Amino acid sequence: MADSQYDQFLHEATTIDGVSGSVLGRDCLYGVYTSWCFLSRAVPRSEDAFWAAMKEKKIRPGHTHLRIKGPAATDYILSSYPGLV
Repeated sequence: MADSQYDQFLHEATTIDGVSGSVLGRDCLYGVYTSWCFLSRAVPRSEDAFWAAMKEKKIRPGHTHLRIKGPAATDYILSSYPGLV
């Protein structure tokens, strides 16, 4: 499973941020994943399956230094805060 949907998501929609000290929470990370799926025309897996995969990759919400990036981040932010548009 070297190039799974989750690997692609992490590569295309997140980056490691060891400087700012900010961390992604559970809602944000899954929200960006669903935005990434929509933009990639991929079928999103269930939230339970997503978190099981993230646990396997040692990614824990609130304890990881991931930052969102790219079109999925933009889509997620604009969808979450419609007053920005």
